[in-house]
Amino acid sequence: MVRYQAQRAPDTELRGRLRDLANERRRFGYRRLFVLLRREGEPSGINRIYRLYREEGLTVRKRKARRKAVGTRAPILVEARPNARWSLDFVHDQFANGQRFRVLNVVDDVTRECLAAIPDTSISGRRVARELTALIERRGKPGMIVSDNGTELTSNAILRWCSEHRIEWYYIAPGKPIAIVKDCRKLHPTWLRAHPKVPCQDLKGVQNCTKVPVGQVR
Repeated sequence: MVRYQAQRAPDTELRGRLRDLANERRRFGYRRLFVLLRREGEPSGINRIYRLYREEGLTVRKRKARRKAVGTRAPILVEARPNARWSLDFVHDQFANGQRFRVLNVVDDVTRECLAAIPDTSISGRRVARELTALIERRGKPGMIVSDNGTELTSNAILRWCSEHRIEWYYIAPGKPIAIVKDCRKLHPTWLRAHPKVPCQDLKGVQNCTKVPVGQVR
């Protein structure tokens, strides 16, 4: 009996690039790695990427207790000019009736200005992409963007947006909050104390309250 033997190419270069991306983005599964490879011009389909992903043993492992990092992390160099780097992060609060809402803060790390504060009860990755596009139309394009590894900020919508706008997006280490963005927390309680019973549908006050330089908040 004659059996067919598959004659597959070794895929050495593709396997190496897949491993490199998986090491850079440790919380990315094969679908997000597939998007990154497509951005680089890789024509392979998602099924092939999944097969190589499994064969290389790159499956995302469950989180364990966080260990302290050994040594120091190399800082990201930033030019001393507006729009050199933006930082994004979500802050959370709730109204007097108990309903929770969140605010997406966008901060210029050089001027320390809170460029935008988008409030809503739910903000998806697509919504983040739309808001950033509108902000770039008003303020200009940033040199880079920094954020944590939240699901909205690592979604396929954000990866596609970065590719379309040619903007580098850096993710900080898990458990390391962005200090400048966290300063915007000081603004929200001030507004909420003045408007404790505002309807949940009207969050414009939060947005107007936060559009000031972070350094002026005390």
